[in-house]
Amino acid sequence: MIAEIIAVGSELLTPFRQDTNSLYLTEQLNRLGVQVGFKTIVGDDRRHIVQAAKVALARTDILIFIGGLGPTEDDLTRESVAETLGLQLRRDPEILQSIERRFAEHGWKMSANNVKQADVLAGATPLPNANGTAPGQWISGRSDGKEKIIVLLPGPPHELKALFESAVLERLHAKVPKQFIATRVLKITGMGESACDARVAPIYKRFTNVNTTILAGPGDIQLHLHTQAASIEAAQKAVDTLADEIENELGDFVYSDNGDPLEQIVSYYLQMRNATLSVAESCTGGLVAERLTSISGSSRYFVGGAVVYSNDLKIRFADVPEDLLEVYGAVSEPVAKALAEGIRKRCGTTLGIGVTGVAGPTGGSAEKPVGLVFHALAGESGTEVIKRNFTGDRSRIRWYASQQALDMVRRKLM
Repeated sequence: MIAEIIAVGSELLTPFRQDTNSLYLTEQLNRLGVQVGFKTIVGDDRRHIVQAAKVALARTDILIFIGGLGPTEDDLTRESVAETLGLQLRRDPEILQSIERRFAEHGWKMSANNVKQADVLAGATPLPNANGTAPGQWISGRSDGKEKIIVLLPGPPHELKALFESAVLERLHAKVPKQFIATRVLKITGMGESACDARVAPIYKRFTNVNTTILAGPGDIQLHLHTQAASIEAAQKAVDTLADEIENELGDFVYSDNGDPLEQIVSYYLQMRNATLSVAESCTGGLVAERLTSISGSSRYFVGGAVVYSNDLKIRFADVPEDLLEVYGAVSEPVAKALAEGIRKRCGTTLGIGVTGVAGPTGGSAEKPVGLVFHALAGESGTEVIKRNFTGDRSRIRWYASQQALDMVRRKLM
């Protein structure tokens, strides 16, 4: 079965308010084996809500409305759904009494406009809302030979979640055919999106029963594998088989097969090897250290380091020779190497990272353009230096640089 979620509210079409309810509902529906095929956000305009509802009913089996059940003039979900389905609204005396009782219990004066929250679609089942005055509604019927389920839920998250779990979940259980959804997330670094897809597309195209989505971020490609089956075992086997074939093709470009971030994978390797790490960061401004310490228990392997933005601090904190800075400049291979070696020696760690570059948008030159970054990893057996030219804004370049630095550690310890 395919579901659609329609979030109603003009505030959701501004930069100031985000729809998070649909994320919760998607998770709950997926657990039932229901795929969410569409999400729509529509403003507080009756014509637009009706248009969105008609389109949704033509393409989905389960339609869930979020919001627009309040007492004000711009709360139009009930009226819009009634118009779409050609149904009358009736005022339910029991719901009205419940609303009046709620106001009385809190010592509030009930406004006249609150009575419209007792309006129920003809044939719908009211869904009690223990946390607010707007009840939900459930209506089901057949259209074009198929059963359609429509659910109206209040917008406030604490009301929506409690009502869904108490009044909707079991009803859906009884209606939805038993299906199970399995997912896998492979994370790849060190190659671009197009290069990755060129290698894996011939593989995932053979798996017509598994949906594959490719997401690209700075220094990171994610492959989301998703399928449905009559049993969780069958679903899991399908995504696992595809994941295995992709991993075999991409080799150590795949750093995670369960969605873990790179810093988590690095932590595993450092602990497995009983290794410690320190950092000397210039252009990343502590981002590598921040990512490492975002993992609980990182004190077992991450000793610390320094943000050495100025040349003076590169000399004082990481023992970079002054003549290297004078001859080659701060953004150079010799300085990156000296940063890694100096911080490793100062901190007494197994490995040391040095990062220096031009994050932009200013500070670049013909010889050293914005995006040029040198990464160094020092260890007992020597020091490796990698030069990269990243593109994008300052934030993107800094993230790329931190990703490259962490991946050097991963590959060193693999």
